[in-house]
Amino acid sequence: MTDPRQGPEKGVTYAAQASLKKLPIPALEDSIKRYLSSVKPFQNPAEYKKTEEAAQAFLKEDGPVLQQRLLDYAADKDSFIEQFWFDSYLNFDNPVVLNLNPFFLLEDDPTPARANQVTRAASLTISSLCFARCLRREELPPDQVRGQPLCMYQYSRMFGTARIPTDHGCHMETDALSKHIVVLCRSQFYWFDVLDENSDIILSEKDLAENFRAIIEDASAIPVGEAAKSAMGVLTSETRQVWADLRSKIQSDQDGSNNKECLSIIDAALFVVCLDDSEPQGKAAVSANMLCGTYDIATGVQIGTCTNRWYDKLQLIVCKNGSAGINFEHTGVDGHTVLRFVSDIYTDTIMRFAKTINPAAPNLWPSMSPDPAKRDPESFGDVDSTPHKLEWTLDQELSNGIRFAETRLSDLILQNEICVLEFTGYGSNYMKSSGFSPDAFVQMAFQAAYYGLYGRVESVYEPAMTKQFLHGRTEAVRSATVESVNFIKRFCENVNPAIKVDALQKACKRHTAITRECGQGQGQDRHLYALYKMHEMRVAAEKKEGRHSPGASDVTVPALFADIAWERVNNTILSTSNCGNPALRMFGFGPTSPEGFGIGYIIKENSISICAASKHRQTSRYLETLSNYFLEVRALIRQVSEVRGSAKPQARPENQQRTRRSGRKVAIATPAAGEEEEEQQDGMLGGYGYFDMESLTRDMQRQQMARQQSREEMGGNAQRRHAVGKRLQLGEYAS
Repeated sequence: MTDPRQGPEKGVTYAAQASLKKLPIPALEDSIKRYLSSVKPFQNPAEYKKTEEAAQAFLKEDGPVLQQRLLDYAADKDSFIEQFWFDSYLNFDNPVVLNLNPFFLLEDDPTPARANQVTRAASLTISSLCFARCLRREELPPDQVRGQPLCMYQYSRMFGTARIPTDHGCHMETDALSKHIVVLCRSQFYWFDVLDENSDIILSEKDLAENFRAIIEDASAIPVGEAAKSAMGVLTSETRQVWADLRSKIQSDQDGSNNKECLSIIDAALFVVCLDDSEPQGKAAVSANMLCGTYDIATGVQIGTCTNRWYDKLQLIVCKNGSAGINFEHTGVDGHTVLRFVSDIYTDTIMRFAKTINPAAPNLWPSMSPDPAKRDPESFGDVDSTPHKLEWTLDQELSNGIRFAETRLSDLILQNEICVLEFTGYGSNYMKSSGFSPDAFVQMAFQAAYYGLYGRVESVYEPAMTKQFLHGRTEAVRSATVESVNFIKRFCENVNPAIKVDALQKACKRHTAITRECGQGQGQDRHLYALYKMHEMRVAAEKKEGRHSPGASDVTVPALFADIAWERVNNTILSTSNCGNPALRMFGFGPTSPEGFGIGYIIKENSISICAASKHRQTSRYLETLSNYFLEVRALIRQVSEVRGSAKPQARPENQQRTRRSGRKVAIATPAAGEEEEEQQDGMLGGYGYFDMESLTRDMQRQQMARQQSREEMGGNAQRRHAVGKRLQLGEYAS
């Protein structure tokens, strides 16, 4: 495959790489202005004044110096943020499961014959191999937005890639020539070749199904206790340093074991297929299975699917009933990239079924792999398409490592709650017809529901794609704005409905404008984070030169980064991502803050699918509040539209007068016009009605003023400082 950094000599996939512009470094003054706007919504006047002072000091002192350092640093880089982005993910020590890895839950296969594990797994695997072949041959058409090509570099890190933990953080390894897959079943590992040296597929869908059946039969013969003892995949759910130590032990190959070779086979695999011995019921349970696996204890042994994973790679997960999804390592690829993969393989499964009915039906791929059944077996070359089981040699240290990794993972699963909401009252069609951007409309809903439940405004995050730039990833849209705060407060007060709707329109327009700026590389988060890293590099260089004594703690942190607002804005309470496609039923990820929610959502034409996860928060109640909000805000919009419409009556031409009809009108009782909109009015915000919320708002304002007065009396004007080297969160999720 051609090096996507330099641009290809052939093929279409990377044809536009050489013409892509670099992600721009915004003007320092612009980023500071945007930053102040992003923190103002959740600060009181005294706090905001301190932040303004810190920002002005930064503009006069450290800011220009760090900006010039960043410009010099980025001169020979493909992207000024790329290495810092990788470092933020790869130096993350917490388990990747429930912290970094997102999931996609696919729609069910529309063909009844594939409504079981083996046939669905075989079908999706064949389609995945077709995608990988198309990518390697550089036949995959590049992504585009409104005719503009997007960077395709991430695709070169999708297959054959693994996250490798070491004593000094993780790194990514990619085997560009990989031709095998790994299959996990009942926590046991198997592998077999699926491609030849030319990346042509060497197995038919029927052959794959036979291999999967053989693997399931072999794994099912292993006693539950023995399978649990050799569940090596659970080690990838450990903290990265613990996993690095155990991985080093595995690679030592003591006593002539095959452990090192087994590990290499897994790392180099195109992807991992997880055949789960479970049938989770309900979308919440299925979503949780795709995100972190199931927790199921039998006679003291973990028999859930949580141990049937390898979280350091791209995983295709298929349940016994055919439900399927993707769990992916997020460092090298964003949701937008994996979404293209998921969309294409789902589409291909349908188109291949169509060809069984009509052989003249079109193909999704520009070229097709030769039919393996019609090829000379000798043409496959040095391949082995028979499944092989990976056998591990476990000493006491590794056995203990597996045991304790499983118990810690089980604790982690029980500490998180995953809930889903499938709101069917309306979707993007209604939002657009009412004059709102669907994404902005839903973003305001998240904030209104949170405020209604907790009475607070917090840091909100949504990613905006920047793949129109070379090696672009995402920029942070800080959805909480002065306009959104004004809206949610008006929404919770007993004011004229028109005031509420007008406030919603202004908030949505502001959100859309910010999103557009971020997509054009004119956001502030990535820029300011890069400046912070410049500060760290400057301090490290000074220490290396001996200008600071070892362990010195008196290094002055730039005022902007020492201010409390910097910490608060980076502690995302509502981490959200919009990742919609007809191939998906659900999408989600864990919370990025212990006090926060991770919210993945899909806005469909007539519905909204939301998956929310949190640690010890009222996740289901939050989603119920959100559902009630959607109903109430529609009632407000209708009420205002009717009033404004009646104010400007339009007479019908005489020849178009409505013909009178005889007969009694039949009342049509719809949920929207009946109990959902009227009886649930008081429940739209966590069980509180408008007047209750107005009273609560006044009480909270009085309490906030009292707390502020108390802080000032206690000398609360002292500026808070933080130690140099504090790791900041950049690892948010991409759409």
